[in-house]
Amino acid sequence: MEHTVFHEFGLLWLVPILPLMGAALLGLLGRKIEYKGSKHPWGNDPARYDFDWHDPDAHGHGDHAAHEAHVEGHDGHGHGGHSHDLDLDVHEHAEHHLAPGQTHGGMSLINYIAMGTVLASALITTYALITLIGANGHGHDNVALRQVLYNWIFVGNTNIELAFLADRLSIVMMMIITWIGFLIHLYSTGYMAHDANHWRFMAYLNLFIFAMLILVMGDSLLVLFVGWEGVGLASYLLIGFWHTSMDNAKAAMKAFVVNRVGDFFFVMGMLLIYWNVGRETGVWTLNVYELSAHAPVLTGVMFGGAMMVTVATLCLFVAATGKSAQLPLYVWLPDAMAGPTPVSALIHAATMVTAGVYMICRMNAFFALAPTTLTVIGIVATLTAFFSATIALVQNDIKKVLAYSTVSQLGFMFMGLASGAFWVGIFHVMTHAFFKACLFLGSGSVIHSNSDEQDMRKYGGLRTMMPATAATFMISWLAISGVPPLSGFFSKDEILHQLHGATFMGFGELRMPWLGTLLWGIASAAAMLTAFYMTRQVYMTFFGENRADPEVKSHIHESPASMTIPLWVLASLAAVGGFIGFIFFEPWVVLEHWLAPILTGTEKVHEFAAEVGHPAHSAFGESGWATMGTMGYATLSAVLGIASILFARSIYAKGYKDDEERSFWASMPGLHKTLYNKYYVDEIYAATVVAGVMALSRLCSWCDRTVIDGIVHGVAWSVRGLKSLVGAIDRFGVDKIGVEGTANVIDKLGSVARLFQTGRIQTYLVWTFIVLLVLVASLQGGFKALF
Repeated sequence: MEHTVFHEFGLLWLVPILPLMGAALLGLLGRKIEYKGSKHPWGNDPARYDFDWHDPDAHGHGDHAAHEAHVEGHDGHGHGGHSHDLDLDVHEHAEHHLAPGQTHGGMSLINYIAMGTVLASALITTYALITLIGANGHGHDNVALRQVLYNWIFVGNTNIELAFLADRLSIVMMMIITWIGFLIHLYSTGYMAHDANHWRFMAYLNLFIFAMLILVMGDSLLVLFVGWEGVGLASYLLIGFWHTSMDNAKAAMKAFVVNRVGDFFFVMGMLLIYWNVGRETGVWTLNVYELSAHAPVLTGVMFGGAMMVTVATLCLFVAATGKSAQLPLYVWLPDAMAGPTPVSALIHAATMVTAGVYMICRMNAFFALAPTTLTVIGIVATLTAFFSATIALVQNDIKKVLAYSTVSQLGFMFMGLASGAFWVGIFHVMTHAFFKACLFLGSGSVIHSNSDEQDMRKYGGLRTMMPATAATFMISWLAISGVPPLSGFFSKDEILHQLHGATFMGFGELRMPWLGTLLWGIASAAAMLTAFYMTRQVYMTFFGENRADPEVKSHIHESPASMTIPLWVLASLAAVGGFIGFIFFEPWVVLEHWLAPILTGTEKVHEFAAEVGHPAHSAFGESGWATMGTMGYATLSAVLGIASILFARSIYAKGYKDDEERSFWASMPGLHKTLYNKYYVDEIYAATVVAGVMALSRLCSWCDRTVIDGIVHGVAWSVRGLKSLVGAIDRFGVDKIGVEGTANVIDKLGSVARLFQTGRIQTYLVWTFIVLLVLVASLQGGFKALF
């Protein structure tokens, strides 16, 4: 990194703390605020209020007891992925009747607390950005805002501070998190307004914003890791918000467990970097700036025949595959759609899933020294983008299509990192946050209006019924499809351009200059598939005849302003946001130059590419894309995307027709079945990893029951046997023989002695006479023997 000047910024700590205060306040008082004034004998149990309790028989649930039994089994939410008749009945009435004791005042106060704290955080972040822009315009190489709260860990030569950092990289992420987070909060006030435990949902959202800010603002790997784990916990709570549904609970658990696999490798990578940098330089630190300054020392350290920097960065990349849903750890993200739709927009579009991209950019000084790692990232990312895009082609759940689209777009972000153009990855993070958050929230608006129905085959014709939702959704559709001049066009095509010009290396000195072209071809195909499946989704949802059930159709309506205002803001950003990274003319390459002092690893990658005779297209100091060649790439990419849109339109122009889709796939039934079943990856995981873990757990259980318990029981048996032996010796040896035997002998001897001790003189005289006779007889016998 270039020379960095740190400025103290006293308000920085408020950026993450304000959302945390909102979460704490809602966690402690939210329930009382939301249900204050309840006079119903059921008290303040929100689960009991999730239906119209005034007239239970009106819904065909029978008597009051049966109705209550139904409520006990209900998952307690107002909107989600359930189409059960009873759920629809409950939700329908929930939309028209506030729960007993639930007041508008209480709901409003909860919303004000949740939104107000995030809005205040966003305003302070904006002020920090303005301060940062002003400070960087005064001749310094790089100015960063920093605030140290206290010395967290001080052991030996290691001093880790709890400090927050707002530099050119983190401020971009902070703006995305706080402002888009605020829009999603605003949307949630409408989408979740009738859901029981509304206060809990808003508290979880605030907690997630806090953890994500800690992740991007930490100035050390350890603080970053605290946020890394924090978003994992918050996502677990949000995905499993409707936890009384077993599917939702399993989805939350799956996300939590899969992310733990990646987290293990994060710790490994962090410790490898900490230990080896400390050992080589004597600087024992986890500060990201200090570590980056000493990154080159790891190239001289070997580990098992590979450079230590390669091993450490591979560990960090595995961690990123977990958090950012890349092969093979992507499986949690599609299932995480079980959570409320605002969660999908927040976690799967704007924040958590981009944490891996951010972490690699933060550690770019190390990744730039590990060309083998960049090659691995490029291959994995490209395969992920293509693989997930093919699955999205045939999914019928509106959120599942977007989920696999997110996995695919994350692959594009990693492609940018792998090509050495780290700034492009952040560029696509930003544009993706705009259009994908808009798409997720738009899908939520559709689901909300269609009584929780998520199957696109039961939509159609919503363009006229929901004009605001349709218009914003279609703007974002064109943006993600790469139609110029919308935001996705600039970021995606710059990634493709960088990928084509990248030089990749294998292990050792093996160079693979052809690999960039190959990956570019696959990525271009993935981009065309993106345009196809997004067009399919738009036409199935908003065009043709409406295919909803009459009862559902009668209730379709446009969403309230609290939901459509965020849609319009995000759609506007999706339309024009790409110009911040405008790449055709040098003076307008704003984002690249803004991030250049932070992402200095980019220069090292380009220097390496120049050394091997294959320079990248967009090195700093060059004229960017202002060449006919680059214009040609952009034109080709745009033409391919538009052609893909037109091809999809030819199939779905009149909305969804089951026969037409069947005829399209008729020549490829095997492929359609494979894609529809998502390549059977979940089944393969279940048959291998899960079955292996279960078999291992059963083996461990058997060892526990048989070996461990056997040893314990054997020892117990031995002790019991020894105890019995000792008891027997005690009873028979000591007591019977030793004590009682001696007593018996003495008693017998006493009995004999009593024959002589009668106390009568006659007896003594008789015995004296007998003894004398014996003595005389003995003497006579003795004399005879002598003589």
